[in-house]
Amino acid sequence: MLTHDVSTMTAHACARVVAGKRLPGVFEVGREVSIRTAIEDLVLLVECSLDGEWEGQVRYLPLR
Repeated sequence: MLTHDVSTMTAHACARVVAGKRLPGVFEVGREVSIRTAIEDLVLLVECSLDGEWEGQVRYLPLR
């Protein structure tokens, strides 16, 4: 899941993990991140990740 809603989604995602519920993975993109940077990072993630690799995790873009 990809979101700009850092405050709400972080809390919701963490609550799901703590409750033992499935979370496919959340990638949060700050509003200050350029569209180009976000797309480059997403392409890298898609090309280099394994199925299910990000399950149960919350990560932030940009990666660098």
